Amino acid sequence: MTDEEKQQARELKASITAELPVMLDDWQYRYRRLLDDTDQRIWQYVAGVATDPEAHNLYEILGVVRFMRLLDRYMWNRKRVRLFFRFYEILRFNGTTGRQRYKLTPVQCFQFGSIFGFDDAAGYRLCRLAYLFVPRKFSKTTSAASLAVYDLLFGDNNSQAYVGANSYQQAKICFDEIRNIVADFDRTGKHIKINRELICFKDGTRDSKAECLAANARTRDGLNASMVIMDEYSQARNTAGRNGADLKNVLTSSMGTRREPLTVIITTASEVIDGPFARELAGAKAVLRGELENDRMFASIFEPDVDDAEDDPRTWRKVQPHLGITVQEGFYAQEYANAQLSPDNMLAFRAKLLNIFCVNETRVWLDSDCIAAATVKIDEMKFKRRYDSTIAIDLSVRDDFSAVTFGVWDGDRKAFFYKTWYFMPEVALETHPNRRLYRRWADAGYLELTPGEVIDYRYIMDRILQLNGPTRTIAIGYDPAKSKQIINMLATAGAGAVIKGVPQRYMDFTAPVESFEVMIRTGRLFIDDNPINAYCFSNAYLDEDSMRNRKPQKKFQNGKIDGVITMLMAHKLFADSIQRLF
Repeated sequence: MTDEEKQQARELKASITAELPVMLDDWQYRYRRLLDDTDQRIWQYVAGVATDPEAHNLYEILGVVRFMRLLDRYMWNRKRVRLFFRFYEILRFNGTTGRQRYKLTPVQCFQFGSIFGFDDAAGYRLCRLAYLFVPRKFSKTTSAASLAVYDLLFGDNNSQAYVGANSYQQAKICFDEIRNIVADFDRTGKHIKINRELICFKDGTRDSKAECLAANARTRDGLNASMVIMDEYSQARNTAGRNGADLKNVLTSSMGTRREPLTVIITTASEVIDGPFARELAGAKAVLRGELENDRMFASIFEPDVDDAEDDPRTWRKVQPHLGITVQEGFYAQEYANAQLSPDNMLAFRAKLLNIFCVNETRVWLDSDCIAAATVKIDEMKFKRRYDSTIAIDLSVRDDFSAVTFGVWDGDRKAFFYKTWYFMPEVALETHPNRRLYRRWADAGYLELTPGEVIDYRYIMDRILQLNGPTRTIAIGYDPAKSKQIINMLATAGAGAVIKGVPQRYMDFTAPVESFEVMIRTGRLFIDDNPINAYCFSNAYLDEDSMRNRKPQKKFQNGKIDGVITMLMAHKLFADSIQRLF
């Protein structure tokens, strides 16, 4: 999170906190009786958040405000909420002393009430997508299991509930709880057939089923899902040839015939800071902030506020509302003490107990001292004509900056020099979350603003063509999945012979990553003094795939590493084009 984003979060929380007393008076007058008649625990939770906002994070507060606004717009189905609450509290779940019943906590009542409470204009359940982003030991798996059993028993006659996860073993944790719940109330096995991966009726009363997914998403076409539960979705990765969201997308795309489909994402934070869930979480937060509209989505988000200290018990209670209920009171204090023993322990504490997306700081690729030592002023016009150069392009359309890197191999000094330019549409800057930082860069000449709302490819093309003068351009690299328009323009301008696609797979970056690091650490590789370069490197860490191929990824969800990627693309072009450079 950038300094600008942190400040925006502070300002938003201060603003909404100042409005809460007036809001609470209005809510109490108009809706307390309705909620109390449903279940007093719902109002207990709402009032608890509104009267003590410092004990609750920004998005928890925004979730309550949004819930009350939905009461203004939609019918409240008290009967359906009460029915589910009664159903939940007669189920027996796994516990430390055996299977036992549990009372719903106020926060769980709010969560389930948000899912079941609102009707759309046709009288069907409004909520179709629910995110439960909570720390470990919140009882999220138990909550999800109850939803699947409810769908199995009371959903469509031919309902199909599916449990999936990033791994089969993870999916089995939730599914086994479903199996045990069902086996508990059908102890003779007279009515329901329970297998390792499938639960279905065998007495002909219903055609519904629940299933644990063991196969790859591509083998799952032809389903008709009514409920989808994705457990620990934050661990899903996008890798070469596979999108981490494939399984979820296959299942949710099969829901078209259902009148009341429901997808439930239950997860805790992880190291996968640029996976499909991280992007979906950003969208859910935008809905809570009122920047996007999606009344069919519910999100319950528990995380620290931007200035919360990770060693403060008040922070622990803020992120874990079940502290003292499903989590022992001293557990966080002990785990924080253990976190001091190693970086891996601290990473686990932050991700699993504080619910923060983060990576191990020991995996940072090139630290600030290394980058500072390699930073020099580079004038591209002073290189000799006989030097070879490469150019790499990474373009956005309108929402952020684009990068173009010019690389030179100086045969006399036996060193590489890389200069990167950054471009952004002028109109897009005005509404960008990082506009304050970007404006400072633009005013100082480090970020070039192009006219209009979208990136001006001709402006960038002219800059690229000018670079062929001082040196001999041997390759212009681009991402084959993007940049098609400017590549066609460059080909038309006569650069077609040197244009080369640079795939963005891990395997394609391993060699340039290793060479780049050796060169920069031995004083044979230099980058120009644009501060955006240092910013990009500060956001980058090295990630490995299952084959131990390595590629830089973002340390933080909203971090930018475009300049790092284009430098490595330019470095790879040298290796691909020139034999025995050193």
